[in-house]
Amino acid sequence: MVKLPFRSGPLSHKSSKGASAENIACLYLSQQGIKIVERNYRTQRGEIDIIAREDDTLIFVEVRLRSKPNFGDAAQSIDARKQARLISAAQHYLLKKGLTDAQPCRFDAICMSAVDTDTAKTDIHPNRQPIDWIRDAFRPEA
Repeated sequence: MVKLPFRSGPLSHKSSKGASAENIACLYLSQQGIKIVERNYRTQRGEIDIIAREDDTLIFVEVRLRSKPNFGDAAQSIDARKQARLISAAQHYLLKKGLTDAQPCRFDAICMSAVDTDTAKTDIHPNRQPIDWIRDAFRPEA
């Protein structure tokens, strides 16, 4: 098994904002009645930020943060390459958990335009952050 390179030491400013965005997304989803199953599921093929469940549907959630719209908004950053990595990681998860193709699944995106990391570390309130929850953001090609 090949180990993924992980950075040791303090998180960079970018990583800190990403972690804060994921914390906010988890709280937001929980407030919407979604059960968080797992976070930061990593494989050699990619990472799934949040795996959740809504009734019998398994949801693979990508959290995207854009502090500046210079290169498009957060939703536009989930391009075909990123989608392929998420699909591959989701397939790995399903296989590892012994789930079949009959398991209802979907890919959602939580998009944010800014995160106040000082607030998010200690006092997370999703309604203070601009959040766009895109259900069924994309589907795997059949």
